[in-house]
Amino acid sequence: MLTGHQTWQFEQKPVITSTGTVGGPFEANGQLAQDFDLLHDDLWLGQDSYEKAQKVLLEEAITRSLEKAQLQNGDIQFMFAGDLINQITPSSFAGRTLAIPYFGLFGACSTSMEGLALAAFIVNGGGAHHIVAAASSHNAATEKQFRYPTEYGGQKPPTAQWTVTAAGAAVVAKQGNGPQITSATIGKVIDMGLSDPFNMGGAMAPAAVDTIIAHFRDRGLPADYYDLVATGDLGRIGRSIALEMLELKGLPLKSDVFQDCGLMIYRDGQPVQAGASGAGCSAAVTYGHLLNRMKRGEIKRMLIVATGALLSPLSYQQQETIPCIAHAVSIEAGGEQG
Repeated sequence: MLTGHQTWQFEQKPVITSTGTVGGPFEANGQLAQDFDLLHDDLWLGQDSYEKAQKVLLEEAITRSLEKAQLQNGDIQFMFAGDLINQITPSSFAGRTLAIPYFGLFGACSTSMEGLALAAFIVNGGGAHHIVAAASSHNAATEKQFRYPTEYGGQKPPTAQWTVTAAGAAVVAKQGNGPQITSATIGKVIDMGLSDPFNMGGAMAPAAVDTIIAHFRDRGLPADYYDLVATGDLGRIGRSIALEMLELKGLPLKSDVFQDCGLMIYRDGQPVQAGASGAGCSAAVTYGHLLNRMKRGEIKRMLIVATGALLSPLSYQQQETIPCIAHAVSIEAGGEQG
């Protein structure tokens, strides 16, 4: 199953049998609103803290994914989930509610594909029949932790990105009907010395490029193999840097093929500076919009490259630079399998 140095190729081709996506009010005004299963008109979601609201987002996304697969919580062997909040408490507390055997992950905004890669690995090896992989983020909770509370009204530079309020979940199964997970490339931690927390895209672009190069090298693929290579979330700044770096490294991807989840989710005119970010962004865009496009036949093969900035408020206060990572998962259109 190991192909090359850092890529798994899944002979059994685990299937994404169903997904669930939930968003907040800002996402309801975005250009992918129709691809969400549920949209809320209130950031609080009826809770008394934003962190509790994020827990509810995740619970709802996972519950929707199970309902669509006609599965009960007890049918799921493992749950992989993570977020950006201290000690990933929204994910862990959702695990408490759902009572599914739980792996808590932290890969920052790369968590969505970290979870999907691990889920596919275990299912491919016979370690489970059904796994749910999920990730979430909440704008107000994340801003409060990493930057300034929204109420403070702090000004942001043009390089900053808007944290998505969303959760996405996918049920990965040994057999069934749906898109197939064909491979995954696990990224290395890359740190190019950037220290500006308001320029996540610039910091994460080298990690995305390193993983993409490794994926094509390990699998021996031509540059035009995928209909779509989507990062999450480099935003406008990081995508531009990554495109240039890929060309310099001998893997020129076409601009219309190389897209970014952080540039898809919102419409022009929404005040998101360089684009969107957050662990829930690539999860919601992939499990909603992109898989819907695949089901309609618009995409046959895609590589989702989720990127994460592995900083914390403490590391920033200690004047550390920003280590980054990217994990890539290839998804291809498939039919009934079993």
